[in-house]
Amino acid sequence: MVDVALDNKEWAEHWWPSPAKLNLMLNISGQRAGGYHELQTVFQLIAISDWLNFTPVNTGDIELSCSSKALSNDDNLVLRAAKLLQQHSACRVGAKIVLKKILPMGAGLGGGSSNAATTLVVLNKVWNLGYTTQTLANLGRTLGADVPVFIVGKSAWAEGIGDEITPMQLPEKWFVVVNSGHHCSTRDVFTHKSLTRDNPAITIRDFLDGQVQNVCLPVVREMNRELDDIYIQFSRFSTVYMTGTGSSMFAKCDTRQEAVALLEQLPESWGKWVVKGLNESPLQKSLKQFYI
Repeated sequence: MVDVALDNKEWAEHWWPSPAKLNLMLNISGQRAGGYHELQTVFQLIAISDWLNFTPVNTGDIELSCSSKALSNDDNLVLRAAKLLQQHSACRVGAKIVLKKILPMGAGLGGGSSNAATTLVVLNKVWNLGYTTQTLANLGRTLGADVPVFIVGKSAWAEGIGDEITPMQLPEKWFVVVNSGHHCSTRDVFTHKSLTRDNPAITIRDFLDGQVQNVCLPVVREMNRELDDIYIQFSRFSTVYMTGTGSSMFAKCDTRQEAVALLEQLPESWGKWVVKGLNESPLQKSLKQFYI
């Protein structure tokens, strides 16, 4: 049986961040036989998170409580990740998990994938499994293509289906992120007739030299009039980008003051935040502090 301190109250009192990401660009250079797209993207982590709490239990049961009733079901990626890790390791210890949901769903911010990653990373510690980051990333890949980047915990260039990761240092700019509350289906965007799937492949150097387009943006604007209107209005104040397959859009700023000034010009009815770009996940920093 895994040797874990079930009476360790520190676990029960500690909340672990599950950060969001932005795709600073997204290119599709092909499509695989199984339907998956050949992607090129840049992930930048940002300083806004969901929060998770894990308490080990000796019954072997895995229980999840979530602040969002819509996510309190067996298909939740947190539950799937915990059960996957338990089965893979043959661990007989369970966990009570609490998820405080802050990030909107279907927003292109990676919330579900990040939740799964935090679950794998922290339960690896809680259950004293000793798995490497690569092993956890391989497990995470079976849950979703974005999960490995959150496990690695670094901003990164990614290729393949988005899971071949090269960590990179990016300017830690400030961002104004806008989300209308509209859910964008990745499947609907990726299967849309207007999506260009054979764009020329680009390199990291191309990105650094200014190739920052998201090839899904025109499709999302065509699919959703509300998001198209937001893009048009937002573009009056700044250059606007979209993360992932939507629905969140963002602008880049050099300083927090510049970002706040931009935020104040936007309609009150919009969901919007000023957030800082990060090169290291706050989860990694939290782990380091917890184990000092």
